[in-house]
Amino acid sequence: MTKIKFSQEEKEQIAEKVKHYFETEMNQDIGSFEAEFLIDFFAEEIGGYFYNRGLYDAQVIVSGKVEEIADALVEIEKPLGPGW
Repeated sequence: MTKIKFSQEEKEQIAEKVKHYFETEMNQDIGSFEAEFLIDFFAEEIGGYFYNRGLYDAQVIVSGKVEEIADALVEIEKPLGPGW
């Protein structure tokens, strides 16, 4: 699996959420550096779990759509008369 990377803008947005979580839920102030360090840690150590879950969810959707297409193709088949 390729390393999970975020753009700087994404990383800053995520860091703000991490900082807010620490402030509201844990009564701890952490800086942007610490928040970005945590993001990198989580991306490397557990990011694969989230990535794989996303792939699984996408696969379920695609499989459902392929099944719908297969059903639609069966519906438009031309009937064959006797002797064919």
